[in-house]
Amino acid sequence: MPEPEQAAPESAEGTAQAETGSPSSRSVTTDLGVWSRDLFLSLLIAGFIIIFLYQPVKVEGTSMMPWLTDQERIFINKYVYQFDEIQRGDIVVFWYPLDPAKSYIKRVIGLPGETVEESDGEIYINGWKLVEPYILPEYQDRQSYGPLVVPPDEYYVLGDRRSSSSDSRVWGTVPRKHIYGKAVFVYWPMERVGFLP
Repeated sequence: MPEPEQAAPESAEGTAQAETGSPSSRSVTTDLGVWSRDLFLSLLIAGFIIIFLYQPVKVEGTSMMPWLTDQERIFINKYVYQFDEIQRGDIVVFWYPLDPAKSYIKRVIGLPGETVEESDGEIYINGWKLVEPYILPEYQDRQSYGPLVVPPDEYYVLGDRRSSSSDSRVWGTVPRKHIYGKAVFVYWPMERVGFLP
């Protein structure tokens, strides 16, 4: 009785050996291509977010201490107010009402239609004392201003370092159209990196 044909298994084994060498080289090339593509897409998406949604800005001055210090770099969200209302306590960046070529950064204290008054350094909104845990005692002033009714579509803003801040007490309220971003994240210096409370 003739022996069974052995060529097919040998041929199959040879094919298997040829394929084990090939996928490893193809695998490295494929992995590198996928990794490069993913990295490119990630950088593209990050660039899009930074350019179109967030804007890096530099803080100049000390009126927002201790939350923001001079020469700190932060990201502001440029589109958050397209979808959300400006809230009391938000730290906003806006065109300075007396010189729109300059930008200021302050905290929103009074909303449109509210009556704002400062008495011996304490802020009152519509007669109710405002609790401000972000103000350090050494930065509190002891002055009195107002009362002032915030006009429609405008905001009353103050610096957190009240004793040395040029703000709505000096030059008035800020029109809504001048507010172009909300401060959200400190990215420099490294020891202060993090989201703003």
